[in-house]
Amino acid sequence: MTDTNLTAVLKKKGEISLEDCPIPDPGPGEVQLCMQHVGICGSDVHYWQHGAIGDFVVKAPMILGHEASGVVSKLGPGVTNLKIGDRVAIEPGVPCKTCQQCKKGRYNLCPDMKFCATPPFHGNLARFYVHAADFCFKLPDHVSTEEGALLEPLSVGVHACNRAGVTLGSRVLICGAGPIGLVNLLTAKACGAAEVAITDLDQSRLDMAKKMGANHCLKVTTKDPREMAQKIEEAFGGEQPEITIECSGATSSVQTAIYATKSGGCVVLVGLGLAEIPLPIVNAAVREVDIRGIFRYVNCYPTALAMVASGKVDVKPLITHKFKLEDTIKAFETTARGEGIKVMIECVRS
Repeated sequence: MTDTNLTAVLKKKGEISLEDCPIPDPGPGEVQLCMQHVGICGSDVHYWQHGAIGDFVVKAPMILGHEASGVVSKLGPGVTNLKIGDRVAIEPGVPCKTCQQCKKGRYNLCPDMKFCATPPFHGNLARFYVHAADFCFKLPDHVSTEEGALLEPLSVGVHACNRAGVTLGSRVLICGAGPIGLVNLLTAKACGAAEVAITDLDQSRLDMAKKMGANHCLKVTTKDPREMAQKIEEAFGGEQPEITIECSGATSSVQTAIYATKSGGCVVLVGLGLAEIPLPIVNAAVREVDIRGIFRYVNCYPTALAMVASGKVDVKPLITHKFKLEDTIKAFETTARGEGIKVMIECVRS
């Protein structure tokens, strides 16, 4: 049977179409990949439902997907680090490599970054896809391609914990127990955090967090950030956490993060909500609470892979739903309803 390239295309806001697209050939420094697994991210759903995220607007049909793994099926000219048959995790952002940010090693801030499924660039939710070889990471035999796809969200956790300075003995608060909150939980524990508390509105997600190693799971029952901060302090035995990683983007949660963090501590903003929100900035300033942002990740894939390959971190429990590529629309609908944690799509033909 002749290979085809079934592809999930966001035609416009609210409309996903499965189309048979041409199989792409790799250019210099690229590899063609037979895609294996692609996880659905909240950003994928947001583009589908709203047609935009901030300044990134879907103006033309766009292939979805960026949490992915594949098998090398063809080599482009000049590729020496991979061979046909290698199983790889795909770091979805390819920077220009020549700008000031790239040269400083902060390539996640490259103004010319080509990031999968971020307008105007296509993603990889397809049978076949082409990507830069030096942003493909070979998986050891014992690491599955499902785990390889999960290196993308795990890298967000690695970058956030690096920015926050999580280390041996740290007390850490994580706001939000969705997929990103949970990978931050796994990473913080792997970094040696002594105590990790996590908050959420959803009890089932808190139950999952408990299973994955959270010391304290707090259901958010108030929108009063000071009241919530007091509950968090009580959970830590009367001590405030030195580090808070905010993963929800909710305004009241960001405010809680500042109030809850110990003087001299650090708040890292991972979740993205409204473009402008009121903050207790004087409270943060007079207590020298640092507020830091993160954007995706940088130089984190090797660390994320090492964490999984060594057994230090188990990401498999994050996958709660599995679909075939042909059932992509059902997979997106499941994610949009907030069911489970991570929805994974298998791209290989049965």
